Amino acid sequence: MPLSETIAGGVATVEMSKPPVNALDIADGYALADMLDGYRRNPDVRVVLLCAEGRGFCAGVDIKEMQSLPDNEGILEANRSCFEAFRAVYECAVPVVAAVNGHCLGSGIGLVGNADVVIADEDAEFGLPEVDNGALGAATHLMRLVPAQRARWMLYSCETAMAAELLAYGSVLDVVPAAELRTRATEAAILIATKDAATIRAAKASLNGIDPIDVRRSYRYEQGFTYELNLRGIGDTARDAFLQGDRGGEAPSA
Repeated sequence: MPLSETIAGGVATVEMSKPPVNALDIADGYALADMLDGYRRNPDVRVVLLCAEGRGFCAGVDIKEMQSLPDNEGILEANRSCFEAFRAVYECAVPVVAAVNGHCLGSGIGLVGNADVVIADEDAEFGLPEVDNGALGAATHLMRLVPAQRARWMLYSCETAMAAELLAYGSVLDVVPAAELRTRATEAAILIATKDAATIRAAKASLNGIDPIDVRRSYRYEQGFTYELNLRGIGDTARDAFLQGDRGGEAPSA
């Protein structure tokens, strides 16, 4: 996924742009992780604004790429790159503000669920189509956005939740018209950037240190079931059906 980066006033704006639906391929996940990890060594960055160009924030992984690779290479590398991207958001040395537009599915949930602050537009839609894709993963991150029982239903049914619902839960800070999303998210990022740099970094580290769930370990546990389903052929069958248009949906999941 082509990534663009601008740094100004302590805010590193990272924009994902891969039409039409911003689906992550393997290299994209690793590239995003490398970029976010690099901010640990950049004192000019006090906060990251993670956003996307186009009609959606992220629709999942690139299923065409996965199915084009031999043997189990596609599922293995896709899951490794997703793990690294999600980890890098969580472990980023500074807070990450996610500006969510349109669909946020699969891998998008992994990125946003690990962000520190989430602002969404009125059309933002959150979901995990994992079960329909013969896979599991990112329920760890979904449970940071919605209550546990709601997350269970969303995983089993593959139904989505709109931004207004997440606003009511408190996991989304603000919901605004699409035309105002980037401005509102930038305002939030700038506010964080006005704080003392060392204190903000310490605050991020301390919050991660008292997190009741190890999101990295939890997500890897989920991925184990994805590997198992893939070995049984269920994952390949579901992904092939998606590519052949035998079932609906925007894009594959993480």
